[in-house]
Amino acid sequence: MNLRLLFLAFALMGSIITATAQGLTGRAFYKSSSSFKISMDSSKMAPEVMADLQKQLKKQMEREYVLSFSQTESNWKQVESLGAGPATASSGGASIVINTGNQDRLLYKNVAEQNYIKEEDLMGKGFLVKDSLRNYDWELTGESKTIGDYTCQKAIYSRIVDSKVFSMGKDEMEASKDTVNVTAWFTMQIPVSHGPDDFWGLPGLILELQNNGMTYIAERIVLNPNEKVEIEIPKKGEMISSEDYKTLSEEKMQEMMKRYSGKPGNGNEVVIKIGN
Repeated sequence: MNLRLLFLAFALMGSIITATAQGLTGRAFYKSSSSFKISMDSSKMAPEVMADLQKQLKKQMEREYVLSFSQTESNWKQVESLGAGPATASSGGASIVINTGNQDRLLYKNVAEQNYIKEEDLMGKGFLVKDSLRNYDWELTGESKTIGDYTCQKAIYSRIVDSKVFSMGKDEMEASKDTVNVTAWFTMQIPVSHGPDDFWGLPGLILELQNNGMTYIAERIVLNPNEKVEIEIPKKGEMISSEDYKTLSEEKMQEMMKRYSGKPGNGNEVVIKIGN
């Protein structure tokens, strides 16, 4: 009789946990920071000028995001703020503008159906990139730490990707291979498989993530708020697959390279656009 009662208690506890997870909604507020290095010809730019530019940009490239989620769906979007525009820096007669280009873009993920829709902008035209979610082959390390009120576990992921670099004054894009290294800290105290940007697939919410120089850290989490958490599906833009969007992006880059071929500019201004 005691064993039956114990089994029944565990069964009821499991049902309560499952029901709670199924009805779980919330918002997680993240701050991002970037680690990067400016590298230029030292004969054209003094090291102290490069250091000053880098210091200015690092602070300006901090961003705030909100992840709104239910058990199966989520939205990821940058929080609107006065400092959310392009990062700019000037020193020693040089100026740099870094445009992340995602201030108003919405990312929708559905982990149950394993697909996503993401707003993108290419040369002033809006697109809706729709495709299957990337499957991250996470490796659990067994390490743990506390973030705020939550106990987190460490997971890592790496892969080699093909990339192309656009340089002013050159006729062709340079192909290279890069290694992507990702570290995620997730908590099973919030049993949803969501995370910053397009990352997902762990048995708990990702509260901290490092991705090749970019770091996201959750600073505030609101679970089951009184105000209903609305999960929006993007609708503005031409629907396109991720592969077709990548091909179109490369075509536009080639057009730009041809337009500026042999025209490296006046040497005093560098404009960089960072995208996927």
